[in-house]
Amino acid sequence: MELVQRFEWIFHIILIILALMLVLCLIRAIIGPRIADRLVSVNMMGTMVMVIISILALIMDEGYLLDICLIYAMISFLAVVVLTRVYTGVYLEAKQKKEKQKREVQKDETH
Repeated sequence: MELVQRFEWIFHIILIILALMLVLCLIRAIIGPRIADRLVSVNMMGTMVMVIISILALIMDEGYLLDICLIYAMISFLAVVVLTRVYTGVYLEAKQKKEKQKREVQKDETH
């Protein structure tokens, strides 16, 4: 068995494992339970897709797939940054609302 064929089998096995891990990350993104869990799983899914594209570029010997991988990395990074900003905005807004309600309750108790 030639060395190149051995590496191709290893790459195929790795692709199958990554596909299974993608499904598990998708389940974590759907189930949650917190938004932070969902953000981490979406980020992990993006990273795994980049690895899958890179492995496919090696197997198929197509250089353009690496360019696609780089573009996907930039889009994935930007998506995670935007989602994190939205999450922190919602979190801070809810925190301020809680503090405001606490102050109102304390104010009512003193009068």
